[in-house]
Amino acid sequence: MRPDSQALHPGVGLDPGAQRREFSRHRALHRFWRVPSLLLAGVVVLPLLVVFAAWLQPEAEIWRHLADTVLAELVTNTLMLLAGVACGVLVIGVGLAWLTTMCEFPGRRFFDWALMLPLAMPAYVLAFVAAGLFDYAGPLQTLLREHFGPVSWVPDVRSAGGVIAVMTLVFYPYVYMLARAAFLTQGRATLEAARTLGLGPWQAFFRAVLPMARPAIFAGLALALMETLADFGAVSVFNYDTFTTAIYKAWFGFFSLQAAAQLASLLLLFVGVALVTERSLRGRARFHEARHSARARPQRLRGAAAWAASVAAGLVFFLAFLLPVVQLGNWALQSLATDIDARYVEILLHTLLLGAMAALLTVAGALVLAVTRRRQSDHLTRAAVGVATLGYALPGAVLAVGVMVVLTGVDNAWAALMRMFDEQWTGRLLGGTVVALLLAYLVRFMAVAFGPIESSFARISPSITEAARMLGVGPLEAVRRIYLPLLRQGLLTAALLVLVDVMKEMPATLMLRPFGWDTLAVRIFELTAEGYWERAALPALTLVAIGLVPIFVLVRRSAR
Repeated sequence: MRPDSQALHPGVGLDPGAQRREFSRHRALHRFWRVPSLLLAGVVVLPLLVVFAAWLQPEAEIWRHLADTVLAELVTNTLMLLAGVACGVLVIGVGLAWLTTMCEFPGRRFFDWALMLPLAMPAYVLAFVAAGLFDYAGPLQTLLREHFGPVSWVPDVRSAGGVIAVMTLVFYPYVYMLARAAFLTQGRATLEAARTLGLGPWQAFFRAVLPMARPAIFAGLALALMETLADFGAVSVFNYDTFTTAIYKAWFGFFSLQAAAQLASLLLLFVGVALVTERSLRGRARFHEARHSARARPQRLRGAAAWAASVAAGLVFFLAFLLPVVQLGNWALQSLATDIDARYVEILLHTLLLGAMAALLTVAGALVLAVTRRRQSDHLTRAAVGVATLGYALPGAVLAVGVMVVLTGVDNAWAALMRMFDEQWTGRLLGGTVVALLLAYLVRFMAVAFGPIESSFARISPSITEAARMLGVGPLEAVRRIYLPLLRQGLLTAALLVLVDVMKEMPATLMLRPFGWDTLAVRIFELTAEGYWERAALPALTLVAIGLVPIFVLVRRSAR
């Protein structure tokens, strides 16, 4: 045997006892990756367990008050909001995806990517812009009253219809992007097969194209509904009570963390029902397209149909992105001289610092999960990775309550221990600190970071890993010398996505932030709660500008 064969094949050439020890050492190193994955899964599960455990100590008096006053309204409002947003995003998202992929009309190339820009617009930003423009004291109704007198026929923007319209305009890009990708991958063969069977254009769409795109469409619908259930800022602007506003009021109004946790558990039931419904609507059907099917040539629309398509796409883009950005810019210019001060700079730095810390922590956790998934394929590891990436389905208000209950328990135990040495001890260990925020961000956005990293891993050939093992490279060294260089693009994309999502996150930040650690999202909430639309414009415009960065990354990848 060659002298260097032991380096290529660890354990080869050793006596049987040494071979067993070497094999055990390598197996232990591989299993080492399972431990942090199980810990990350536990970090996600623990807040959920304590939320449901809150029912062990029900707040009878508070629940009696809620049942007599607002509980029925909360359920009705939430169901109405879900139904309205679901219908809206399906009609707009699927319709625009079909127009931009299968039809040729004036402006199609622009709208193809521009219709994704509303993703950069937080729902609470569009909400306060809509309230400022279309409310009774807004410029639109004021102008109408000056020319036509009382205008009682104008619908009230602070209504269920107003909330549904705002959330539909913000969340339709989830359905649009996934439906668009599904339509593009179907190719020419699907339409030709439908035409061969004697189906007209509309019949081919509803009986062939749409069913094949159903999994992608309902996946986008699920994302839109999760965001709708998690929203706190938009419903607060419109004074539209849902479970997220009730959780906030129970915590900061009734000063009852237990009641907030019990309300959070009910909100989780809505999340579970939405996910189960999405799975059942998607069904178990599988649709397959020929791998090398040519892309369908867009059908050129002419005359009134072409201009109707342009007007439809342009109206959605105008209402969802262009109008709010122009109005935010107008308001920001009016208050620019007074709002850019030391306080604004401090809030901006807090926002960037929290986003950067959360991005580093979350990307590190997602990398551990991805490496574990790569090295271990047993059921326990797959289950741990799946549980650890469930946090994106959890509303920020629910996470805030769960995290605070857990950290309050830890602080109480720590305080009891410290009082054994100092009876006057009143300090806190974790609650009310940045640790609470980072823990909530880690749980909430682990799936956001895991997706790009997992996609980058899929492009790494398994032979590279096997060659490293044969050369005696350990797991940690393989991560440093092999995975990190090859995953650089995926890691940067994951960090960017988490950074932007953390900067826009409102409920968890509002409820868990330490004293004095305001962010741009919190500042927008405080100003809009007092009706200062103009002063809220500058931080809102900053968030929109930052949110455009990952959108442009997605557009570039889509173009490729």
